[in-house]
Amino acid sequence: MKLRKLLNYAEPLGHFMAFVPGLPANERRQQVWPSTVAYLARLVIHRYAMLGVLDEQGYPVREMGVLENPAGGRASAELAGRPCPECGNPTVIKKDGCDFCTACGYVGQCG
Repeated sequence: MKLRKLLNYAEPLGHFMAFVPGLPANERRQQVWPSTVAYLARLVIHRYAMLGVLDEQGYPVREMGVLENPAGGRASAELAGRPCPECGNPTVIKKDGCDFCTACGYVGQCG
């Protein structure tokens, strides 16, 4: 949705001419684009269409919902550790011989 909105995004004195992405080599032509942002949005939509994620108009090929858990239905377990002195989460573990908080990145005592 947001990419489609950017196709008409204009900048003051930002228009320019560039090739239209996605045309066969024998139909290559140029078009005036309202801005660099609009042209890049068209390029991204075309690339996603090549990958099969979007169609050429920028709509999803299949329903894009909330991601499902992998087969098995269980989410990965969080690593439990000691409480972090900076963020308070119980996520301080030993990493390379040092205390390390997996939540905020705090590095404590080594050795």
